[in-house]
Amino acid sequence: MVLPLVNLCAKEVVSDHSSSPGWLGCVPRELYRPLLEAAFTNCRPLAVGELVQRWPERTLRAGGRRQGQSPPNRLCVQALLLAVVRGLSDKRCALQVLDLCGLQCEEGGVGDPMGGWSLTVALSTMVVQARTAAQKALGREGERERKRVLAMERERDVVKRERGGGLEEGEGGGLLVESVRKEKEETSGCLREDQQVKGVRRRMEMERRKESAAVAAVAGGKGEADSEVDSEVVVCVRADLFVNARSWERVRAALGTAGPLKLQCRYVRVEELSVSSIGSLLDLLPRHVLLGVDIRYSCLGVAGLALLLPQLSMFPMLSSLRLHYCNLDIRRDMAGQEGAMKDMSQGLGKLSQLRRLSLTALRLPGHLRMLLSSFPQPLEVLELPYLSLTPADLSYLSCSPHASSLQQLDLSENRLDELALPSVRRLLSQASSCLMQLSLSGCGLTDGLLAAMLPSLSCCRGLKSLGLALNPLSLAGLLDLVRTAVRMPSLRQLLYPNPLEDYQPGLPPMPSSAQLLDWPLDELVEVHEATSLQLDRVVMESGRSDLLLTCDLLNYNKDLVEQ
Repeated sequence: MVLPLVNLCAKEVVSDHSSSPGWLGCVPRELYRPLLEAAFTNCRPLAVGELVQRWPERTLRAGGRRQGQSPPNRLCVQALLLAVVRGLSDKRCALQVLDLCGLQCEEGGVGDPMGGWSLTVALSTMVVQARTAAQKALGREGERERKRVLAMERERDVVKRERGGGLEEGEGGGLLVESVRKEKEETSGCLREDQQVKGVRRRMEMERRKESAAVAAVAGGKGEADSEVDSEVVVCVRADLFVNARSWERVRAALGTAGPLKLQCRYVRVEELSVSSIGSLLDLLPRHVLLGVDIRYSCLGVAGLALLLPQLSMFPMLSSLRLHYCNLDIRRDMAGQEGAMKDMSQGLGKLSQLRRLSLTALRLPGHLRMLLSSFPQPLEVLELPYLSLTPADLSYLSCSPHASSLQQLDLSENRLDELALPSVRRLLSQASSCLMQLSLSGCGLTDGLLAAMLPSLSCCRGLKSLGLALNPLSLAGLLDLVRTAVRMPSLRQLLYPNPLEDYQPGLPPMPSSAQLLDWPLDELVEVHEATSLQLDRVVMESGRSDLLLTCDLLNYNKDLVEQ
């Protein structure tokens, strides 16, 4: 990759920190962004801090990495957050919106990046510290004003004593008292103005927010305007938050109190929190910013989820809901279970903007119609792994309004047999014009079942990613799969299963996905090389250099395929 000249120059400039006093005072505002990108790329936290502290634009976006771009180093992210706080008192800084959405990555990655939990804790700490510093500064200003007033009173008393008190009731005394009073009022007024408006940037921002509040009130959104427009807010910080039991108190403190920094959340991921804590968190989040909620490893139950859904319906932009291992556990013998299930279905139907629904291991066999039929609009992304789907569930899905709108579908670890095969083929036919990602890993697909499904798969002309790992295919069945894949011009990535011939002896005739995952592969290198050579030969003969074949479950990522 050839870097533009400006990027090469920016790299050289930020590489020597001792030269920063020379160029920081004269660099044009157009070069701040490439300089900051160079500082992130080359891990120059001191340069990051100096650039952000005097950032010349209203908005700074540090998240949303491009494909192939490594995440910022942890030290650089920490330097950025510290510089934002310092910039609150720096008149050269014009920052009003800090966008860190998409910045975090998995903990412990290459280059010591900052993970989601660490970033959430750091952001919450930054917001609380900025509020504390503002309160201390306000207290110091108040103490200085009190001392000034006391000094003025003492001076007035001295003048009175020198004049023997005669002028107190006369004209001269009245003028003196009046001048002291006016001076005190002017001083207090200037102090209040200095505290509320520091520089031209603060004054313009406050005027803009007042205008926005007036417009929102006229449009009928006065309550929302009151919550969003805060005269104390200097910088709005947008980020994706990761909240669990260890970070909950800090996040609540950051979201629940006013200050110069306002924390806004685009996507929130919640782990191992109670229903009441999740509800309290939702109450603290700004209404018009949240796009997605991801709840994991929390024992909600059907009744608990039914309680949360009305709160979720208060977020008008919410488009994604993910529930992973939340233990809904539908059992007909429990009193009130069916009623709670209906409440949950009605609650889902009120999420008018929802386009993505992910339900993982929720034990909901036979209830797919009740869950999905309540949505007022078709879903575009549907993930249903480990849901124990029945043939009736798949039959409904294939005929539902969602089938012709699905762009991503995940049916992994749902057993597909001869009874379910017609519904799956009909589903693929309905989604053939829009489906881009499909996962059927661990579905028990044998050579015969896959052969019957391949014609329907080949009709999905927009399919870019296909996952079929942990299915009991022979080498012959795998070769048929690859021959079909190379004839699909849009397909870019295929996650294929290891053929049964590659495993050590002893596998049962119809192994499950768990057995295929745990059973050791044959240690002979020749066996694996023979399989790889045959697959590579099929790909080479087709001329498809743009198709990636992999059996690596750990490094497989369907989201790497460009949409």
